[in-house]
Amino acid sequence: MGRPLPALIRDFCLACRTSCESNPTNLARRTVNATQATSDDILIGRIAQGDRVAMQVLYGRHHVRVFRFGLRLVRNEQLAEDLISEVFLDVWRQAGKFEGRSAVSTWLLAITRFKALSALRKRKDAELDDATANAIEDTSDDPEVTVQKKDKGDALRRCLSSLSAEHREIIDLVYYHEKSVEEVAGLVGIPENTVKTRLFYARKKLAELLKAAGIERGWP
Repeated sequence: MGRPLPALIRDFCLACRTSCESNPTNLARRTVNATQATSDDILIGRIAQGDRVAMQVLYGRHHVRVFRFGLRLVRNEQLAEDLISEVFLDVWRQAGKFEGRSAVSTWLLAITRFKALSALRKRKDAELDDATANAIEDTSDDPEVTVQKKDKGDALRRCLSSLSAEHREIIDLVYYHEKSVEEVAGLVGIPENTVKTRLFYARKKLAELLKAAGIERGWP
């Protein structure tokens, strides 16, 4: 009997990750420019037909985004790594059910969010609140600010970690993942006006924290 599908997908995700990290040039060559010429929607259609190359391309295109979003939710690097396999396992299984009502990237973040919250509920020592937020290094870029000095980057990350989970999530989706208010509302499951309200207060609180940290510029 063959290996269970979950194990196969996890191994496949590991192989994709290794390939992307060790030799991205060969990855691009093997996929025959698919990363540039093929839309996410077409890739999902091919994945639904069992196309492993399409799966590899989609993984290469989005796994960093999935990891970073998951990390901000679970605040644990190992758990965020595990989420990658879980998310792309769902993609492999559910690709045929994708209806295109949202962008594929939004769909992936929705899966990631669901998996992250489910994982946190299973962990007694981890909750989405300020009191238990761990000081995990965030190696992502800071696209919503243009400060380049390391001390300012560290200060920004500390300020972001000081926001409530709800505000941190909204900031992450809007500025790091460039999602619209409408997309965020659908992803999180709240009204658009609630998204706008949370974004307003999140920006206000973050501005106060940045000012207290000696950073008064760079926030949109």
